[in-house]
Amino acid sequence: MTDDVLLVHGGTPIEGEIRVRGAKNLVPKAMVAALLGSAPSRLRNVPEIRDVRVVRGLLQLHGVTVRSGEEPGELVLDPSHVESANVADIDAHAGSSRIPILFCGPLLHRLGHAFIPGLGGCDIGGRPVDFHFDVLRQFGAVIEKRADGQYLEAPQRLRGCKIRLPYPSVGSTEQVLLTAVLAEGVTELTNAAVEPEIEDLICVLQKMGAIISLDTDRTIRITGVDRLGGYTHRALPDRLEAASWASAALATKGSVYVRGASQREMLTFLNVYRKVGGAFEVDESGIRFWHPGGPLNAIALETDVHPGFQTDWQQPLVVALTQASGLSIVHETVYESRLGFTSALNQMGAHIQLYRECLGGTPCRFGQRNFLHSAVVSGPTTLQGGDLVIPDLRGGFSYLIAALAAEGTSRVHGIELINRGYENFLNKLEELGAKVERP
Repeated sequence: MTDDVLLVHGGTPIEGEIRVRGAKNLVPKAMVAALLGSAPSRLRNVPEIRDVRVVRGLLQLHGVTVRSGEEPGELVLDPSHVESANVADIDAHAGSSRIPILFCGPLLHRLGHAFIPGLGGCDIGGRPVDFHFDVLRQFGAVIEKRADGQYLEAPQRLRGCKIRLPYPSVGSTEQVLLTAVLAEGVTELTNAAVEPEIEDLICVLQKMGAIISLDTDRTIRITGVDRLGGYTHRALPDRLEAASWASAALATKGSVYVRGASQREMLTFLNVYRKVGGAFEVDESGIRFWHPGGPLNAIALETDVHPGFQTDWQQPLVVALTQASGLSIVHETVYESRLGFTSALNQMGAHIQLYRECLGGTPCRFGQRNFLHSAVVSGPTTLQGGDLVIPDLRGGFSYLIAALAAEGTSRVHGIELINRGYENFLNKLEELGAKVERP
């Protein structure tokens, strides 16, 4: 269908100003947290993205009133009348999102039961949901697998427990936080994720009345309370979207001022951006990113959990690395299948070779396991327009960057997927002078 296709006429630097709002990896989770409260919550800086629409629909199915607030990007969420939702309705809303699994803890506390359908999300590697259910069982939930999903019950009040994550997973850490805050007693979570979005979720829950401490050794302790109130919170900006536009500026030899971008959450990215040869300037309202002219530098890069280089920064930056002089090495340690998007870049003229070995100083979970999780990027190469089918959210935006940097016209299929995490991205492209059109 042509609505899901975009023609991109490449070869023109993108230049201008765009704005990023609240983080995709925080806002939907903060919306779920409102379910735990006994009073309305007010969330600000909310982007208009598909994941927000999915969670809004799921909350409304469960009796939460969601309305727009006084300022643009503000939502007021009132959980006074939480109720069970129809299984078919949940399934229809949840289809392509993994966020419904985070409803488990709040619904068990509010209703004593929950239903979770089969889950979707980006196909970038194993993201097992079994661990979520194992955690919920440790809190005291009883889980029954049914043909259409998982049915959960809490015969008694959930109880705090000690949990050690085998890997500092963001989703698992969120599950524990959203469940532990109203559980009886103390929950101790070790090897937790400590991403800025996790810290912001902790701030949301603390505003509601939760007692949560975060230690420097990735240990989070949550003392359960009997009730939580509402919150008023402005979501932290989306550092992943900001970095995507930064990589687009670099790959197209352009200049983009990202209003709303915050230096603190992007320190690691900014260091790498500078090493590659990109320039940036921080002020109180945002960050300007630009290509200063001259050749870009090849680098060695490993992705990691925060405070390392984020996996979601990797794909857009790889496109820029196709324009760097020499051999760049990229070792992906978070998702085993995240480098699959490079085959389309090679068809456009890039020289990217994938390897099963760990090409980096850090041995990772995927070494010796037959996953193509390291890449060598040889550049600079001239990219040519092509026919591109978007594989996942960040890979999709990376294809847009490649199409913008390429000579000629590219036909990009599946652009609807980009709406999951990039607010009004078509308007932003046009504001930056990109030559794009619907066929």
